[in-house]
Amino acid sequence: MKKKTRRQFLIETGCCAGALALQPIMGNAQTTNSPLDMVVCKWKGDPVPEEPTREIAEKLLKKAVETIGGLERFVKKGDVVWIKPNMAWDRTPEQSANTNPDLLRTLIELCFNAGAKTVKVGDNTVNDATKSYVTSGIAAVVKETGAELIYVDRSRFKEMEIGGERVKKIPLYPEIIESDIVISVPVAKHHASTTVTLAMKNYMGVIENRRMFHQDLPTCIKDITAYMKPKVSILDAIRVLTANGPQGGDLKDVKRVNTVAISTDIVALDAFGCEILNYDPNQIGTVKKAFESGLGQIDYKNKLKYQEIAV
Repeated sequence: MKKKTRRQFLIETGCCAGALALQPIMGNAQTTNSPLDMVVCKWKGDPVPEEPTREIAEKLLKKAVETIGGLERFVKKGDVVWIKPNMAWDRTPEQSANTNPDLLRTLIELCFNAGAKTVKVGDNTVNDATKSYVTSGIAAVVKETGAELIYVDRSRFKEMEIGGERVKKIPLYPEIIESDIVISVPVAKHHASTTVTLAMKNYMGVIENRRMFHQDLPTCIKDITAYMKPKVSILDAIRVLTANGPQGGDLKDVKRVNTVAISTDIVALDAFGCEILNYDPNQIGTVKKAFESGLGQIDYKNKLKYQEIAV
């Protein structure tokens, strides 16, 4: 039986129903031949180029994607792909408030190579999108790769039922929801309200009425994550923002980690992101709530098929 696309699933449910390698670090798996759930690639090249980051981003992401089974595992021929980065802030790539544009360049190319018909990139920004998209470096990359840069039109948001514990309905952007696959690609960074902002919180860029979420961020973020049913997510930890997030600004708060992770388990990916930022994921409300709700694992090294690679 042919597997349903995300678009078919949503339509049928009414759209609104809710070359140096380290020794592999492997978690438990039901079958030895089953594909990996999570891959972390760390740059071990010498010397480490400080700027630009293109070589690092390209090699890390390509190795991570290859090791997890190729992007063809998730993106099918003819798919419409929505890449959801952090691109909400009028900040430069060096300030690390937005996803690394070099990483996005490689991801877009991999999506097209996997057979995607269309690749769209967009975010419901906090700062003016016409400034954020350009200053972040993302607009130039999207144009270069032939993907579509989408300026989210707030008048097009449509209230949809998501059937969450706290969020029963909320305005969502139809063009994102109707895509065959949505790939959350956040940068790992500090956040004043939730301590960290990672792959799950990145979904706040598909909604309108953020004030509703701020009543109970862990539960609301869990609700939208459950609704989005992520197939795969990617974490940009090339540069990370360690303080004064989510928009940052001072380069002293930016740390070069030179790491990229990919996972089919968004909770596990966020747990890893917490560790990158020196936090215990068991103490982070968004991660703890999602784990307790059965959306994924925090103890990814023991519960998942996991591999860490030096590139």
